[in-house]
Amino acid sequence: MGTSAEEDNSASRKDGQWPEVEKAEKLARGAALKWASGVFYQPDKLEGLGQYRIREIQRNSSIQSRIKSTVQSYLEGVSMGLEQLHSALADVHYVQQELETVQQDLESGTNSFSTLQQLREVAVEHAQLGAVVQTLPQLFSVHRLLSETFDLLQNQRLLEAHTRLMDLESLRDDILSQLHQHNLLSPLHLASVESYFGGLLELNDALARHLWHIVADGTKLVSEDPSLFVSAVRIIEREEGIDDALLLRSQPLGFLPPGRPKCWRQKFFQVIQDTLATAHFQAVSSDAQGRLLTRHLASLQSSILAELCVVKDLMVQCCPPHYDILAAFAAMYHQGLVGHLHHILTWELDKQEIFALLHWAIHVYPSSEMMAHPNLLPEVDVSILGPLFPVDTVNYLEETYLGKVQASIAEWMQKALEMEFKEWFSEEEPESDYQGCFQTSLPIIVMKMLDENVRVASLISDTLQQKVLNMALGELEAFLGSLYEDLVGFGKEHQQEPTASKFYVPYLLSTLNNCLALSTSISALYTAGASFLEPTKMPWSLNVALERTQKKACRLLLEEMLADLQPLFAQLPSHQWLSDESQLMSGLCKEINKHVKAFCRIRKPVNAYLLSETEHLIMGQYVRALLQKRMVCRKAEERSQMARRMLQDAAQLEELFCSLGLEETEQTLKVIADLQELIGLRDPSMLSLEVLGFVTKYPDISDDHISTLLDLRGDISKEIRHNVLEIMAQNPQVLPENYEPIFSNILVPAPEPPFCLGKSKCA
Repeated sequence: MGTSAEEDNSASRKDGQWPEVEKAEKLARGAALKWASGVFYQPDKLEGLGQYRIREIQRNSSIQSRIKSTVQSYLEGVSMGLEQLHSALADVHYVQQELETVQQDLESGTNSFSTLQQLREVAVEHAQLGAVVQTLPQLFSVHRLLSETFDLLQNQRLLEAHTRLMDLESLRDDILSQLHQHNLLSPLHLASVESYFGGLLELNDALARHLWHIVADGTKLVSEDPSLFVSAVRIIEREEGIDDALLLRSQPLGFLPPGRPKCWRQKFFQVIQDTLATAHFQAVSSDAQGRLLTRHLASLQSSILAELCVVKDLMVQCCPPHYDILAAFAAMYHQGLVGHLHHILTWELDKQEIFALLHWAIHVYPSSEMMAHPNLLPEVDVSILGPLFPVDTVNYLEETYLGKVQASIAEWMQKALEMEFKEWFSEEEPESDYQGCFQTSLPIIVMKMLDENVRVASLISDTLQQKVLNMALGELEAFLGSLYEDLVGFGKEHQQEPTASKFYVPYLLSTLNNCLALSTSISALYTAGASFLEPTKMPWSLNVALERTQKKACRLLLEEMLADLQPLFAQLPSHQWLSDESQLMSGLCKEINKHVKAFCRIRKPVNAYLLSETEHLIMGQYVRALLQKRMVCRKAEERSQMARRMLQDAAQLEELFCSLGLEETEQTLKVIADLQELIGLRDPSMLSLEVLGFVTKYPDISDDHISTLLDLRGDISKEIRHNVLEIMAQNPQVLPENYEPIFSNILVPAPEPPFCLGKSKCA
């Protein structure tokens, strides 16, 4: 019990101090109980309990022995460490005492070192006097050396002259450096030294002038006397080395001799650049325009290429590799050209000059004919140099060029049209081609000019070519509009004074052929202009303008023909026409044949179109003549006779147009044959059905047309007329798709005013 109480007290102390120990102990006890309950769960296992107990006691004894051994060795190590710390502390006290002793000795010997300061000053003064004595011969020979060095310069012995110059500068710089180190470099001393070495600055300038003159003539000297150029480069490199050394030495000393750094390598490239600018880019003025500008650009091309080849073949061997002299020359030429070309842009340039600049800058300059010449590759890389004109400048020049070309084309087309209009009133008929078709030079002049401008623009860029093409097509559309207006004026003048144009019809025919030629040329031009794209069709608006002009010329031709046919149609219908005593239709066919025969001077497909339009015109005029109410059939015999005459006329006209080349299926003259059925119908009560069938066949016929035709019969009562018109109203017709109108283009004469007593008494 007492042992248990002590264990509890110990456990409680441990709880207060090491709660982790209590937790570990509980876990251990729990694990032990779990193991024991598992092992001794069966009764037969209890017999070995004594053996397990003895084994665990032995095991605990072994563990406790190892723990005691470990604690003992740890305590021994701590004891040894404490002993070493005590020993180190004693050594520190000893060293501290020795240092205090040394410090006392140093303080007592300080006064004895002060006597050495005078000796040090004497030594420095001796060294200075010794240096002065050594440099006295050189100082006395300064003026003689300057004179001899000037003589060497005059004799082009540059390397020797530069060696003397370096010696003199070194002597001066050493004196100034010594004064600076001893804080004696006052303005008075500096002025004295510079005064004594005054000729040195003049010598330096004289040598520099010789060098820059040689560098300026470098491309010429490397071909004639490369040794002189090489000497100049060697001197420049010497000076660059001296600059680098003095700059490096000046960092700790804070002293840099006057005139340093000379930067002669930088000056070398600057002189070359100034020489190039003077030689190539300042010798042209604003007077050098037109052909002179083209010659100037060609001269730049040849001279720059020649000098770059000299640089690559000869000068590269005379310069250090790090100069990269060929690339430097190429960059200088490029920079000079950029400024020079932008200066030229300030002039008032015409379209040829703008083209010359663009073509030269975009194509000639980077081509194998100049900067990409085989003799310059691969050292000169045009892609690194970049373009001469930025993108915005190119766009500006292209737009300016486009505007000037547009103005030129518009003016040229206007002049060509004025000449064409005057030719229409000439005393000679137009020329004929190998097929006998009339033509003039108008389409050739116009399209040749447009084609040339499009092709010229293609030499600049595809973009400019497309812009010029679109502009040309727009101007051509405006030109066709002007041609249309001229045709209108031509027709009006002919109406007012038929003898004003002796060859009115031939020139109308030539205009149609010209339009066909323009259409073919436009398609070829548009396809060629869109070579970098997919071939496209002619613009819709241009096609409309072309068709409008063609149709106007066709209308004028048809009007001219109608003017000759009108007297014949004025006799239709009449009693003479019914009896055929006047041979009206024969004369009509003869006149039609005469006019249509002239259409053979027109190329296909316009001649076929004109023939078809003529057939439509004849049909329309024939029907219109019937509707004029010049005759009313009072008897059935007259109606039958009129129906037969209309049928014969339709057959005769169809035969005529078939002989002229118009297929019967393409003719509209069958309308006359259909109308004669309405005229020749014997039973008026059947008119309603007949008219309904006619209206179904020709849905564009109106009530007025039917009413006028019924008047032509002369036997229609008001009741029948009312029934016919009512049936038409009950069966409205819708025009089918692609229906070609017949009656909508034929006007019906206005009815006479009601209550009119007679034509002679109407106001």
